[in-house]
Amino acid sequence: MATVMVVDDASFMRIMLRQLIEGAGHTVVCEAVDGLDAIDKYKKYRPDLVTMDITMPEMEGVDALRAIRQFDPRARVIMCSAVGHQHRIVEAIQLGASDFLVKPFMKERVVEALHKVSQAIEAGKK
Repeated sequence: MATVMVVDDASFMRIMLRQLIEGAGHTVVCEAVDGLDAIDKYKKYRPDLVTMDITMPEMEGVDALRAIRQFDPRARVIMCSAVGHQHRIVEAIQLGASDFLVKPFMKERVVEALHKVSQAIEAGKK
């Protein structure tokens, strides 16, 4: 199973995602509260995948995605956004995001995205 970093400025969203991720059998290795924190922790923990909120203080998720993918072009990032940020989601996908989740989260959709990215990770290791 994958190691995961959860990035969101709202603690209740990090807790919710952690529960869904760990319930699906993955391990949350760290959490970050904004894009700058995410970049630092990605470099330190090197998780298999990242869930990244789009709208955060200090540095938004799309900018953090760009920096993480420059550091590690193989980084797997699932973007998270509320409805109404479609242009940012499109930009994130163009920058290499692996998938996206819409808030409020539906458990089945989170598990599906984790499974899809985990399969891609495993295929890349072969």
